Amino acid sequence: MNPNAVIAIHGGAGTILRASMSASAEADYHAALHAVLSAGQRVLADGGSALDAVSEAVRLLEDCPLFNAGRGAVYTAAGTHELDAAIMDGSTLDAGAICCVTRVRNPILAARRVLERSEHVLFTGAGAEAFAAAQGLEFVEPEYFHTEARHRQWQLARGQKRAMLDHDGATLASAPSSSDDDPTPHEPIDPNRKFGTVGAVALDQHGHIAAATSTGGVTNKQVGRVGDTPLIGAGCYADDATCAVSTTGSGEMFMRMVAAYDVAAQMAYRNVSLEEAAQDVVMNRLPKIDGRGGLIAVDARGNVTLPFNTEGMYRGFARIGESPVTAIYR
Repeated sequence: MNPNAVIAIHGGAGTILRASMSASAEADYHAALHAVLSAGQRVLADGGSALDAVSEAVRLLEDCPLFNAGRGAVYTAAGTHELDAAIMDGSTLDAGAICCVTRVRNPILAARRVLERSEHVLFTGAGAEAFAAAQGLEFVEPEYFHTEARHRQWQLARGQKRAMLDHDGATLASAPSSSDDDPTPHEPIDPNRKFGTVGAVALDQHGHIAAATSTGGVTNKQVGRVGDTPLIGAGCYADDATCAVSTTGSGEMFMRMVAAYDVAAQMAYRNVSLEEAAQDVVMNRLPKIDGRGGLIAVDARGNVTLPFNTEGMYRGFARIGESPVTAIYR
């Protein structure tokens, strides 16, 4: 049994607005991250697989309206929700993914069913929903994914006639002002300048690793747009021989860099550590094409890294028998 079993999660990266963050808001995010980590930690402590642990962690993140995945997902340009997810088993290199679904309550569970019960890797749109329905997964009405905060973000983006892709801290001056009468809860990371993907990576007691990623995409994105999240190697990757990776960031850049796989490839072909490979991808390679965001990764020895090149990233990790560690700022 591997004594280094561990799970790590992320809930998006972006620009921090310290001035608009209340102590209660920060506490809410830390509490949510802690609860998800504790659940994944229990799976591992009970002898569950890394695949089970990341599935449960991401399912809980999808159900939490604080994060942009599942309930609380952002709006498309048409005022709808389109959800993407992927999962990969490092012990077999089996993978499953879905994209552009609109009524599947937990996209990560559909992605896992693709991994386990389909000869294919990726389903999209109506085909993905038909597959999920055939698997008996829970469906919800589109209104389930709505939150007032996300709707307000969409209205702001629509008013500016752009997708919310500008996450540079220099644009903070253009952010809408807030007041005590503002009913929208403030987030530690500016919701209009953050990459709202969630993910998990884990190493189990049997020495196997897995990764999972889920997202609602980008506020005001064009209908049918697919980012890095459901693309194996871009937003999600796992191989027992190297590492498990889940990313969050400017999806198009992570796709162009095949960022998740690049971490594993550097470990395999350059023979560098997990930390060195992840740092190179996030701090050196991605910025060359204005790629912003971060990733979480774990290797088969229990090493964990959570690098990001933005001002903050919701993140945390938990080892069996130890208290979960959560963080938001650099």
